[in-house]
Amino acid sequence: MTENHAPDILSCIANLSSDEVFTPPKVANAMLDLLPQELFANPKTTFLDPCCKSGVFLREIAKRLLVGLADKIPDLQRRIDHIFHNQLFGLALTDLTGLTSRRSVYCSKDASGKYSVSFFKNPQGHIRYTRCEHEFQNGKCRQCGASQSEYDRGEELETHAYSFIHSDKVFNDMQFDVIIGNPPYQLSDGGNAASARPIYHLFVQQAKRLNPRYLTMIIPSRWFSGGKGLDDFRDEMLHDESLRILCDVPTPSDCFPRIRLEGGVCYFLWDRDNKGLCEVSTYKDGSKISSLTRPLLEKGCSTFVRYNESISILRKVRSFCETTMDNIISSRKPFGLPNNFSNFQTKKQDNLIKLIGYKKEGYVEKNQILQHTEWIGKYKVLISEAYGEVNSQTILFVIGKPFVVEPNVCCLETYLVAGVFNNKEYAENQVSYMKTKFFRFLVMLQKPTQHATKFVYSFVPVQDFSKPWTDAELYEKYGLNDEEIAFIESMIRPME
Repeated sequence: MTENHAPDILSCIANLSSDEVFTPPKVANAMLDLLPQELFANPKTTFLDPCCKSGVFLREIAKRLLVGLADKIPDLQRRIDHIFHNQLFGLALTDLTGLTSRRSVYCSKDASGKYSVSFFKNPQGHIRYTRCEHEFQNGKCRQCGASQSEYDRGEELETHAYSFIHSDKVFNDMQFDVIIGNPPYQLSDGGNAASARPIYHLFVQQAKRLNPRYLTMIIPSRWFSGGKGLDDFRDEMLHDESLRILCDVPTPSDCFPRIRLEGGVCYFLWDRDNKGLCEVSTYKDGSKISSLTRPLLEKGCSTFVRYNESISILRKVRSFCETTMDNIISSRKPFGLPNNFSNFQTKKQDNLIKLIGYKKEGYVEKNQILQHTEWIGKYKVLISEAYGEVNSQTILFVIGKPFVVEPNVCCLETYLVAGVFNNKEYAENQVSYMKTKFFRFLVMLQKPTQHATKFVYSFVPVQDFSKPWTDAELYEKYGLNDEEIAFIESMIRPME
């Protein structure tokens, strides 16, 4: 006979496909496990969730405090009242998430009602929602970068101007021991299609400004390499010696079912009073697969090297002090022509230049090529500027297939020019190198999203392209051992 199972409602919510990324209780507890557990036995410890959605963090903290304070406050109701009135505080993202959070924590959406497990005079209790407005300047909110065209709304609609990052006071300047949460990840910036601006880093930075003893948040891992609005945040985090634990989850569905987040997610422990090296752990299918205490910023690097197993490989490669591929690969729009360029002819003529892009090709006059005209008459190696793979894939291609184009062939910004040669054989030899697992592994270390700008090739050394290359030759050249080779082989798919 099968036992009846009553699932946790917050686990069910976290499995829903939604614009809001709700935190499953399992993940919330994994983050709470990072904290010194004696905090839950101290009746003076204060906790703040500045981005309440389901109330899961405050609920799970309350459960731990109820156990930890049992000896100090034996009476259950007194203990409940003490915890909810003196130790747990939350800021809801919206009016609705405030109601949901209070229902989860107080067992009533109205903290002043008869069904609340602890009575407050204020219906919101200590889980508050305060409507804020964006401060628009030149079409953007000066605080969070939200687009005025998207978020300048009437009172009947949510503004998504989150109080934690739009106001100076939090619970009357109260000092918190622990700040914990899962912040919103992005807001539309008014760009084309689904263009969006990261916002999660603003919650982390604001939390640090409040100077808690401990800070733990779960955020996208895109900041590892910086990018759109994140370069300063990346540098700040990688130089912060208070960041003592970093848990990296490259496959985001391991934390958030049904949610697609390129590059994965991570959660961390920031310890104000205990500086030092960081314990970096990688998780797969809910299990820790590697852990290493190391500097967050590897010597000579500007980005975070994600996988612990890759550190020794990268050090061996960099010890050769060779020129790297980012010095020869072009920037976006190598010939100055965007993807939406349409001023071309469809019929081939001997005096015209062939132009290729994503699902389009045509012919143009030489004077229509805006830059790098010296490349027109040469053999060129092209590589797609963007290449994405589904989150569930753990063995990756990393980049699209490179290919050689003949002289008098140019491209739109769909492609980057990876190499320019007078000799076709040299171009084909470069392609052989780019198809190796070794090459694509080093790219992977710098590529957290589908975009593959020249920057992601900055760990990859340039080779002698008078000959083709194989992985066996590269492994031997850089002195990789069996374990290092096995790790590369386990991460990268063959490319024919």
